[in-house]
Amino acid sequence: MKKYRLIPFAFILILAACSTTKNIPEGSYLLDDFTIKHDTKNATSDLEDFVRQQPNTSLPLLGKFRLKLYNTAGQDSTWLNKIIRKAGQPPVIYSASQTQLSKNQLLKQLNNQGYLNAEADTTLKFNDKKVSVTYNLRGGTPYLIRDYKYTLSDTTMQRIINLIPMKPYIAKGDMFDMDMLEEERVRVNSIMRNVGYYNFSKEYVYFKADTTHNSHEVDLFLDIYPAKDSLPYPRYRINNVTVISGINSLTSRRGGDDSGQLSTNRWFFRNADTTEYKGIKIIHGRNNFLRNSTIARNNYMRKGSWFSDYALNGTFEAYSKMGAIKQANISITPSPEDSTRLLDATIILLPANAHWFKAGLDGTNSAGDIGVAPSVSYQHQNLFNGGEQFNIKLKGAYEFIAGKKDDDLMNQNYYEYGIETGLTFPMFLFPWLKKSWREQPSASTRISIGLTNQHRAEYTRQFFNTTLNYGWATKRNRLRHALDLLDINYIRMPWVSHRFDSLYLSNSNNPLLRESYRDQLVSRTAYTATLVNSRRLNSLHPTYTLRGSIEVAGALPRLATTINGAKPDEETGQKKILGVAYAEYIKGSIEYSRTFYFSKIHSVAYRIGLGMAHPYGNSDVLPFERRFFAGGANSIRGWSTRSLGPGSYKRPEGTRSDFVNQTGDMKLEFSIENRYKLTSLFEFAQFIDAGNIWTLKDYENQPDGQFQFKDFYKEIAVSYGLGIRFDLGFLLLRFDAGMQAYDPGRDQSKRFVLFKPRLNRMAWHFGIGYPF
Repeated sequence: MKKYRLIPFAFILILAACSTTKNIPEGSYLLDDFTIKHDTKNATSDLEDFVRQQPNTSLPLLGKFRLKLYNTAGQDSTWLNKIIRKAGQPPVIYSASQTQLSKNQLLKQLNNQGYLNAEADTTLKFNDKKVSVTYNLRGGTPYLIRDYKYTLSDTTMQRIINLIPMKPYIAKGDMFDMDMLEEERVRVNSIMRNVGYYNFSKEYVYFKADTTHNSHEVDLFLDIYPAKDSLPYPRYRINNVTVISGINSLTSRRGGDDSGQLSTNRWFFRNADTTEYKGIKIIHGRNNFLRNSTIARNNYMRKGSWFSDYALNGTFEAYSKMGAIKQANISITPSPEDSTRLLDATIILLPANAHWFKAGLDGTNSAGDIGVAPSVSYQHQNLFNGGEQFNIKLKGAYEFIAGKKDDDLMNQNYYEYGIETGLTFPMFLFPWLKKSWREQPSASTRISIGLTNQHRAEYTRQFFNTTLNYGWATKRNRLRHALDLLDINYIRMPWVSHRFDSLYLSNSNNPLLRESYRDQLVSRTAYTATLVNSRRLNSLHPTYTLRGSIEVAGALPRLATTINGAKPDEETGQKKILGVAYAEYIKGSIEYSRTFYFSKIHSVAYRIGLGMAHPYGNSDVLPFERRFFAGGANSIRGWSTRSLGPGSYKRPEGTRSDFVNQTGDMKLEFSIENRYKLTSLFEFAQFIDAGNIWTLKDYENQPDGQFQFKDFYKEIAVSYGLGIRFDLGFLLLRFDAGMQAYDPGRDQSKRFVLFKPRLNRMAWHFGIGYPF
């Protein structure tokens, strides 16, 4: 057995001793490395893409290993040597011609970015049979845009481009960058193709540049090539719009493809029904799966309107996101009535399977406690033939509390089961709204009801909730809105043991714990807005997300008790509705995150968030579910979930979990993260998180947890850590390890623990997607 254990170590020693120049022919050199030195504003990592010959070491973590592995293979063609060569990487032999091509490519790239007088040369450094190449780039003074004008010979186009409120990508003082000129061509193309110019292309757009000022300044003029027939470019209007709904086979392409053909089945159209609805010709096949109003509501292309890519793509996206539709295809063809001015649109909608069943078994991990959560769900994706989605879900869970003690009532295994059901309408269901608002494609209304039973050894707890939610988007889906007009949560405890009641519910010294397990009604209204600035393809422009929310609880119960003249309960001092005290509070939060892209593989992101909540009227304490907590995969990652704060609160010694007391009324967080792509699959990250939670009132069981302006900066926890991400394209898996650097939960003289790393000051996290 010991002999086998030595095999891996022997293999490592062989690799380490193996020369990287073993297979280099005489008179040739191994390209060992290259360096780019420049005096421009470029990121070096971006310029590296233009180097034609990359050394073996260009593959992070793998380059030299694979080269040495390749060199361990013998010269014969045995199967073992073939496998080793395939797993390894052959040496990159230095090529003078490839180096010259790389130099020319780098010089061309600098010219394209405005360094028109750039110069480049190379330096070679030989070391035995290895060579390192240095590319020396001197950009000089860049050319800047002095003036930018539209000089279109087509007066109609000139008038349109001046009227459209779409900011140019080129402005006075910008560098004379070819990439920005290309972005401007795309912008002009987008304008023209959204005002009727169906046959327009960005290839028709060109620039004239005047660089004769001898001052490194450029006067730029945009123009459009004349049409082949020297006539003005034609503008097209939409003529006939035909929707074919419910077929079983088709061949068509979305967009302006004249070859789009429809292959139909006679049986499917045996009893076809053709109707005219709001200027749209609708042909229903045997499967009449969508109402006319639903078809019209999701169609942006109207008869008589100018052709528009935005209307075309918006129609396609609106239909495609409907669960009732499996596939949507749109073809645009010249109209027989006037092929030079009119277009006909044919929309083909293929029905999807309306019924979905799903069974799942999930694993859970709550602060180290392992559990299982089985579920069974059913969904109907087209309940009333209008894209309405009905779903019902049966769920359960069992959690095993690790290290539990028989005398610790809060740390006992428990199980729960429940049912959730909801109905989503693809429109606003609200009286007095204009029809155009009510039926906008981005609108949705969801009504949901749920019931959950939680069973522990010492009590049974029930959660009943019902919600009326509205969602919609504006600013071309950049600004998303969510309005919980009515969200009612009723929590009751139908049974508790005498021991639990005496230790917790009747304990007047801990109002937080008492309120958390008391029967209560939370009736809230909330609004959330999210503004997103998406990243353009291959662009290094920063992106940001701004999210804000506000919620008010208790307004509806307060109105009901006021009208009925209800009086406060003599024992608790709270007003009740149907025998249950209701919560009153106001809560708000705002979060801003921004990501800077320095290159295609390197970015830095930061986030700052602030939240505050205040109980009033009928409540002295916030409901437990609506309080803030700190720590976790998307918070301060040096601490596990709900294990930090509030303030400098110290968890009682020997207490494994103190989740009730480690909550607060205020939250402040700041994070910064450096991200670097190792390969297309792997990404490495370093991060620093800072923040904490506080209470706004001085609660007896949360000593040192109240926010004090003069001391709060001393109570901001800090952690740092590393992360690895797996980018699967459609999904990003994240593993982070955070270490505490400053712990406000310790004595003031012992809070700085940056240079005292320990496993018990470390937290491991798994997440899906970026933390911000």
